[in-house]
Amino acid sequence: MKLEKVTHQSGRKYHDACGAAHGLDLVGERWALLVMRELMFGPRRFRDLRKDLCGLSANVLTQRLEGLEASGIIRRRKLPPPASVQVYELTDWGRELKPLYALLGHWAARSPTHDPTLPLSPVSIVMSLETMFDADKAGDARIDVGLALGDDAFRVRVADGVLTAERAEVAGAEVVFDTQPPALADAIYGGAPLEALEAEGLLTLTGDRDKARRFTTFFDLPEKVSA
Repeated sequence: MKLEKVTHQSGRKYHDACGAAHGLDLVGERWALLVMRELMFGPRRFRDLRKDLCGLSANVLTQRLEGLEASGIIRRRKLPPPASVQVYELTDWGRELKPLYALLGHWAARSPTHDPTLPLSPVSIVMSLETMFDADKAGDARIDVGLALGDDAFRVRVADGVLTAERAEVAGAEVVFDTQPPALADAIYGGAPLEALEAEGLLTLTGDRDKARRFTTFFDLPEKVSA
């Protein structure tokens, strides 16, 4: 097969034939990977993306969406009536990058400079559950958990040592955590008692409380690297 030169129209490029270098050409601009992260559980509106990406201006978000769309990583479409709003979603190719977030997130969490008190979006905390899930700790548990995180709702299911997560209504779940991402992170990674979070008004828990407590023990942050 003959290799052909590809001419790029604009933008900062690494001018390196390595696939990893070209990957950075595609998604290496600041905020690009975080925009993609927010689309991992389905299409989002512009205003929803901006709300969940703290510190991102409307102009920069527009630029990143345009660049990712031009590269074939995301697409725009209009939802049918009665919604009739424009949303952004990952293409199949864009969605293939999801395993990178688990690898990068697990690796970066080992850094001594990682600050878990910084803002955390609903999608980010749910993806962290996928990343930090410990199948050995879950054992043969079967739990259906609803996460009501502000305006966002997710279902997280654990069965046969596997955790799956999706954007879905919480109705019908065995246990529902109605809270915000920082408080959920405090319960799961910080060891905060659920009763203490409830007493502070940071969490409302409904359903099987024993299963709720057990669910919070299925996750482990990696050990920090030594200096």
